[in-house]
Amino acid sequence: MKKNIPLFLITLTVVLFFNGKKYDELVSARLNTPVSICLEGEDCGQATAMTLASASGSRSAESIYSSGCAACHDAGIAGAPMMGNKNQWEARMAKGYEMLVTNAYNGINGMPAKGLCADCTKEEIGVAVQYMLDSI
Repeated sequence: MKKNIPLFLITLTVVLFFNGKKYDELVSARLNTPVSICLEGEDCGQATAMTLASASGSRSAESIYSSGCAACHDAGIAGAPMMGNKNQWEARMAKGYEMLVTNAYNGINGMPAKGLCADCTKEEIGVAVQYMLDSI
């Protein structure tokens, strides 16, 4: 665990340095997102689910990649296979798509869980993985 702390700090520094403004915009957008809360026992119906779904919206593969994955995969930080580099992705592709998504979602080696996209769902992580695979 202690080995990963410097790696995490370096990764965080790089992300904040290269994505400072973008990060501020993302945080601001999340703070301004309307959310409805349904307490247990209340009849909230479909309106609440629809409000939450419309508030979260669906993100494109490119926006998911840019908001989190790019920080490491564009530069190959901490051993991350670089976007579009077939040689670096070959051994990982042999594991299969499902294993790549599981590893990306749970974290593996120097990669933290969900990369740097703390609010990404497993499906969105899968979209980002496919986006990177499609680049080779």
